[in-house]
Amino acid sequence: MEKAPAAAARIAVLSTFIALAALFIAIALPSLAQAANRGGLAAYEYEPEPTPTEPAPTETSPTAPVEETTGEAGRARLIAGRAIPPANAPAAVRRVIAAANKIRTTPYIWGGGHGRWYDRGYDCSGAVSFALHGGRLMSLPLTSGSMMSWGAPGRGRWITIYANAGHAYAVIAGLRWDTAGDSGGETGPRWHEGTAAAAYGRFVARHPVGY
Repeated sequence: MEKAPAAAARIAVLSTFIALAALFIAIALPSLAQAANRGGLAAYEYEPEPTPTEPAPTETSPTAPVEETTGEAGRARLIAGRAIPPANAPAAVRRVIAAANKIRTTPYIWGGGHGRWYDRGYDCSGAVSFALHGGRLMSLPLTSGSMMSWGAPGRGRWITIYANAGHAYAVIAGLRWDTAGDSGGETGPRWHEGTAAAAYGRFVARHPVGY
């Protein structure tokens, strides 16, 4: 007779446990189903960062108003590696030259200048993009291949971009802005007196509209 109360107690505990388990399942099951529909529980906890990609080359014209200039385009002077704009250079051209001067001692780094404007170093198209961005003529960095269709075709009065699938450089106010052809073992964007290409290959000439 003494065993009956103990058995009844065990049955009561078991019933309580079963009731709690059923309540848990009723609460958790809808959440688990919703999580499965959204890609599993990991979808709630972690969303991978998107893989960085280069901006799409959608820009075809300058972002700054075109300035009216008259007379023959002047030639910049090169003093101790720094370009000095001619007196009659438009404000946009002056800004391009000033921007290029800021990075004229940085090293060559493949992909440099594409993930961010101010970088540890620059590749050929990154250096050209940085200079044009400084002149408010380009809002997104472009690859050399994308520069083959940027802006207007042919040589510009003040600025000409020369580009192919593997390299790009610019001639700005008569000076070449290029990562190729550096002397003394240097690498990176530099100003050069000569305007001829230092890299091999055929280049397409483009220019900012109005310049």
